[in-house]
Amino acid sequence: MSEPVPAVEIRHLVKDFRTSFRRRPLRAVDDLSLTIRAGEVYGLIGPNGSGKSTTMKALLGLMAPTSGSCRIFGKDSLKVDSRDEVGFLPENPYFHKHLTGVETLRFYGRLCGLRGRALDDRVVELLDLVGLTDAGGRRLAGYSKGMLQRIGLAQALVQEPRLVILDEPTAGVDPVGSRGIRDLILALRDRGITVFLCSHLLEQVQEVCDHVGILCGGRIVREGRLDDLISIEDQTEIVIRRAGADLVERITALVGESPGASIVRSGRPRTTLERLFLETTTGKEGGA
Repeated sequence: MSEPVPAVEIRHLVKDFRTSFRRRPLRAVDDLSLTIRAGEVYGLIGPNGSGKSTTMKALLGLMAPTSGSCRIFGKDSLKVDSRDEVGFLPENPYFHKHLTGVETLRFYGRLCGLRGRALDDRVVELLDLVGLTDAGGRRLAGYSKGMLQRIGLAQALVQEPRLVILDEPTAGVDPVGSRGIRDLILALRDRGITVFLCSHLLEQVQEVCDHVGILCGGRIVREGRLDDLISIEDQTEIVIRRAGADLVERITALVGESPGASIVRSGRPRTTLERLFLETTTGKEGGA
């Protein structure tokens, strides 16, 4: 049986920019290769200037690579039809603030060729998916940052794409809104939609991504399954609820009797500030 076609395949991508300040061109992306399988969430992380946005623009066909290639479901990303099944949410999307949420989605739906009942049903479905049904009749000028990001995600899904590319989707969004967007990303994965995520928020990436690539200086320096990247090979963790002092003492003694084994640390596990905030303000657990 042949392997399924990857959602994204980038091979030896190089992108140089010529500037008036340098004799040599500035290399933003340097021999970058990665593969994203269909149906997974892939996170690309790296410091500012590492080449994340340039990689996404090359993949979207917004700029031609100096060398190398980008393919989306097997199609060259420089060809227009490669983007027929792609939804994109930039870091700072532009919206017509005088339109309502419903009008915004109808506008993008018509651009994608939807009409009549199909368009009406799609708008209702998307507003429900992003949790904006009650705000659909409000003008975008009255939307919060988190609501704008969610309506942006809805417009990226209008044509029912197989691949969604998100550039810093929770930038400037409060913790409650950020959690909602992360839940949406997981919902997309459950629907079989591939998500390519670029983010500075490492905890967000850790909670939603299956594979992660770490970009530095235009190169992938680490890449692989998230669980494999963050696991510590020579340590085993056991979390025990309501362990009494006697049980802790016996476990400590047992470890001491095992050659080469030692307790690295002990004490109560800690939550994160974000989870504490969400539990306090919404009554819901912040965990994934």
